[in-house]
Amino acid sequence: MSTGVVLFAPPEAPNYVDAIVEQAREVAAAGLRSAWFGQRFDYDSPGLAAIVGREVPQLRVGSSAIPIFGRHPLLVSSQAQTTQAATHGRYDLGLALGAPAFMEATFGLPYDRPIGLLREFLTVLRSLVETGSADFHGERLSTTTLMSAKVPGAEPTVPVLVAAMGPQALRVTGELADGTIPYLAGPKTLDEHIVPTITSAAQKAGRPAPRVVTLLPVVVTSDVDRVRENAERQLAMYDQLPSYHRVVGLEGKDRAAELAVIGDEETVAAAIRRYRAAGATEIVATETDLGGPADQRRTWRLLGELAND
Repeated sequence: MSTGVVLFAPPEAPNYVDAIVEQAREVAAAGLRSAWFGQRFDYDSPGLAAIVGREVPQLRVGSSAIPIFGRHPLLVSSQAQTTQAATHGRYDLGLALGAPAFMEATFGLPYDRPIGLLREFLTVLRSLVETGSADFHGERLSTTTLMSAKVPGAEPTVPVLVAAMGPQALRVTGELADGTIPYLAGPKTLDEHIVPTITSAAQKAGRPAPRVVTLLPVVVTSDVDRVRENAERQLAMYDQLPSYHRVVGLEGKDRAAELAVIGDEETVAAAIRRYRAAGATEIVATETDLGGPADQRRTWRLLGELAND
């Protein structure tokens, strides 16, 4: 079972990059296989992944996930290929549509026809990372490369994953990408909705079986009630986002925090194995800090042990 973790430095860290590299060394020593970095408004996710991948060669590194609104696939391809070359083939590029309110406020762009944009973005991006060139003129995107866009050493071809959970996004992802990175999607939702939809689309397109890199909040703790309260506060924003509200509802839950896996080692290990049985090819833990530093390290240790399960 491949296990990984989303890393982020505490706000008091004097140097964000140094703090992340230190954490990455610690999770690698615990036996985890990958470290992932969200794309926020401050650091650059592929750039951070390149540094961590160079400094901690035991880990795969990944971006989870870069919103495609406000970005051009040529620029994203350049970032991803540079990181792939820097890490000698240990980088996973994760993309996302993003939440409409965030995208419109941040980039001043209308959140218009997201599935059509995703299809065009992936079409151009695949051509760029596979061949180093593209000649595409669609409704939303247009590019003609006048010189090579291939980065020497960016081998193998950068895997492209999409944070797809709705049926239309899953079908486009199965057809044009290498897998999905769902967040807050429970075992029932994986088994009955996400895995069948993306797998069927990949099969029809003649592509390999897609990866299902499942992100979920995980905390190993002896103080379940306190950590559960922290999860309720931290994850409450997802209850207001329609895409997450939908997948939480598909699992038969009312709130995002109910999807957090919180408990002792035995409880957490059993829950993670249920995700694996439901079709998750990899488990990536998020929000591991909800119980404090001691519980976070306890969580990392268990995830490292499960990597050899």
